Amino acid sequence: MKDINRTGILIVVIMGTIMAGIDSSIVNISLPVMSKQFNCTLDEIEWVITVYMLSFSVLMPLTNWLKNRIGFFNLYVGAISLFTLGSLLCALSTNLDSLLTARVIQALGGGAMAPTSMAIISYIFPARVRGTVLGWWGLGNLVGPALGPTLGGLLTERFGWPSIFYINLPIGALTVVLAFQYLGVLRKQSKIKLPFDFTGFIALTIFLVCLQYGIARAEVTGITSPEILVTLSVAVAALAYFIWIDRRKQEPLMDLSLFTNYSFVSCILVTISRSAALFGGLFLMPFLLQEQMGFSEGISGLLILPNSVFMAVLMPFAGHWSDKHGSREISIAGIVLLAMSMYLFAQLDQNSTTIGVIVAMIVRGIGMGLLLAPLNAATLSAVQPSEVTMASSISTLMQQVGGAIGIAVLAIITQAAYNKHVLAGMSSQLAHHLALQEGFHISMIVLMVTLVPAWFLPRRNVVVKDTAAHIDT
Repeated sequence: MKDINRTGILIVVIMGTIMAGIDSSIVNISLPVMSKQFNCTLDEIEWVITVYMLSFSVLMPLTNWLKNRIGFFNLYVGAISLFTLGSLLCALSTNLDSLLTARVIQALGGGAMAPTSMAIISYIFPARVRGTVLGWWGLGNLVGPALGPTLGGLLTERFGWPSIFYINLPIGALTVVLAFQYLGVLRKQSKIKLPFDFTGFIALTIFLVCLQYGIARAEVTGITSPEILVTLSVAVAALAYFIWIDRRKQEPLMDLSLFTNYSFVSCILVTISRSAALFGGLFLMPFLLQEQMGFSEGISGLLILPNSVFMAVLMPFAGHWSDKHGSREISIAGIVLLAMSMYLFAQLDQNSTTIGVIVAMIVRGIGMGLLLAPLNAATLSAVQPSEVTMASSISTLMQQVGGAIGIAVLAIITQAAYNKHVLAGMSSQLAHHLALQEGFHISMIVLMVTLVPAWFLPRRNVVVKDTAAHIDT
């Protein structure tokens, strides 16, 4: 059909991504103000972040089933609407319990946005340009988190913490309006009433919640505490049960046969390991810049800016390159540069210059810019057209889980290293520096190991049958 406005469609999915991205980082800076208003402790107010993280991943596995049941259009508009409703309820919350409930509603909508957006892009855009389009779409993943802290600080200071949620209302409403204007082609999808895998959903939900809760709490109580051991044991048991029942169902919640596709598995392994290394490294960065090098919060934010700028500039280029030449080589180049940036961060200390920080940020930004869009394009191209929605859901879910694991593991390792150095008689400042250095070195090693699965990424981003072929004419 020649009346499809692909630019309009891309704008709509980018807007949803930006809105969810802003919310992933805008809340943190307002937690102290919320804590005072609700008269709660730090451990209690941290649940505003934790409950969002736990709920965010629950709807992701349902994306493929919902797509078949209600179609892309209803799924995307429903996710945006649910997220916007949750934002309104967050802003109207009068106590911590009501805020946590609203955050669950908000996260359920947010969790469906990224995999649905990727699947819509795969459905609408031909494979020959998909890497380029994913590069532009990926900017939404950058703009949101980059704007979040600054925007949250300004809004909270001027209008109070509810304003960080009210800001989502006009964006959400406009996105829904534009979706009705540009996403009409998605309404023509045929809908399939597949049975719902209820037991599989419950088992997978228990696994995801227990895993993420366990690794989040491990930072506080220690990995060997009875609470963590029991929680992680339940997670392992739930995963084993999910795999056992899922393989015996004709219409399973998650198609585990995708994991027999070596190209797809390579993409997922790269996604998990790069998320673990990068989220973990990002977790350590403020401690390095502020506590070791003495930069203020504002200056630290400005020092991170070169990372975002180079990433934003290179992502569309990298996506276009992967369309022409495949994802493998450019992804490997990105991973090598990211590993190099972790080494550079490990060399920084209180005597390092600002130029040294900027150079490390630029190398990191180039590496991220070269990796993200080609990896997303390779993931979608590694599977059959009918498997794209499932593949994008699994990829987004693994990115979430990998990031959570990376943060928790590096937090535990750096704390253990700090304690070891203090017991050895070192000063607190030196012990903290050496612990951070060890954390960055571990991130570097993880990224270098990631080169192994990266070598098996698809050479060309071409699917067996172009998912957009039927709407290309």
